[in-house]
Amino acid sequence: QVQLVESGGGLVQPGGSLRLSCAASGIIFNRYAMGWYRQAPGKQRELVASITSSGRTNYLESVKGRFTMSRDNAKNTVYLQMNSLKPEDTAVYYCNADHQLLVLNYWGQGTQVTVSS
Repeated sequence: QVQLVESGGGLVQPGGSLRLSCAASGIIFNRYAMGWYRQAPGKQRELVASITSSGRTNYLESVKGRFTMSRDNAKNTVYLQMNSLKPEDTAVYYCNADHQLLVLNYWGQGTQVTVSS
């Protein structure tokens, strides 16, 4: 049974920081590309950051320089360090695991991030 469990969300003031974690189980983690998506109310889900199995990262333009995604294959976990948070970063953040060759894709349940004073 595949599980992706996000944690670390919460309420933070503008300019603050949060670190999201996503712990994976039931998959051969180091063979999956991982992604963080977010969905704000009334908006489509968007890809915020991704990391390949080899560790190459890619970011949504609006978060470049503020967010950093990393992975720890020994812990089957990915992280999203979010600094200089803005109210427009408010959304539910979802973890995703993708194996393109096997066409397998899994989602976590999401964690709420709210940036407000």
